[in-house]
Amino acid sequence: MHVFTKHPAETNPAFGKSPDKRSVEELIDFGLIVLDKPAGPTSHQASDFVQRILNITKAGHGGSLDPNVTGVLPITLSNATRLSQVFLKGGKEYIGIMHIHKPVEEELIRKIQKTFIGKIMQLPPIRSAVKRQLRQREIYTFDILEIIDKDVLFRVSCEAGTYIRKLCTDFGDALKTGAHMLELRRTRASHLTENLCFTLQDIKDAYTLWKTENDETFIRRVIHPAEKMVEHLPKVWIMDTTIESVCHGRDVAIPGISKFTEMEKSNMVAIMSLKNELVAIGTAQMTDKDIAKNAKGIAVRTEKVFMKPGLYKTNT
Repeated sequence: MHVFTKHPAETNPAFGKSPDKRSVEELIDFGLIVLDKPAGPTSHQASDFVQRILNITKAGHGGSLDPNVTGVLPITLSNATRLSQVFLKGGKEYIGIMHIHKPVEEELIRKIQKTFIGKIMQLPPIRSAVKRQLRQREIYTFDILEIIDKDVLFRVSCEAGTYIRKLCTDFGDALKTGAHMLELRRTRASHLTENLCFTLQDIKDAYTLWKTENDETFIRRVIHPAEKMVEHLPKVWIMDTTIESVCHGRDVAIPGISKFTEMEKSNMVAIMSLKNELVAIGTAQMTDKDIAKNAKGIAVRTEKVFMKPGLYKTNT
């Protein structure tokens, strides 16, 4: 994502703090864990386990996984739970095994597979969190990795809200053989991939090591600053003198912007300090081209404030 400069500015080191300079306590208060969810618990139960391990009062998750599905489950900690919305529209990637009910030629399987790439219509399963009506979803990629007898190993990248279990049954209907999902693992949620994952046991070990031996090494690998969650979003970086007003809910006007990335109107936008701290989340009122050419006007409507007022209050 290209960064453009509107008003060159520097940040005063006396105020605020770069996310990588936060203490472990501050990370736990405003952080993210990419959990390698085990099979068995619900997503809510998994986030509850993390909450108890870290001895905090609040934890959330970004994008539910069925109990038997494993893999990438973003867990938001304490004051970062209000950020879970940033994952709702992000794409997902899965690796799974589909079991076909009757023997069928590999050539036909691969022919049918091509018809499930692009925009498809899906009826959510009976037990789902959304209204059961036909809706359009997009399959970005659908690769068959291996076929052994009636079991098909596949990788699929898709729009948020796509039901992979239903994708498998629809595939079986298209084959006229029937099919169902045997196993599934999520390998990516939005921009968070499984190489960032840690298990519940990892989290427990990291917390114990920090608490009993004052060793922060492992827990700093496990817990990311909450800013990790907005890496994929369009951004504006605001000047120190603008931060306090935004912390009180003011919208971001062009004179307060130091730098910005490409954006379209109505995009969700991360409002950042020049130390790369997340100040707020907002909605773009202009495109990046508008910001570049105009001297005034509201660029981003502030929606949710995350930085506490007062951190930059005296820097006016």
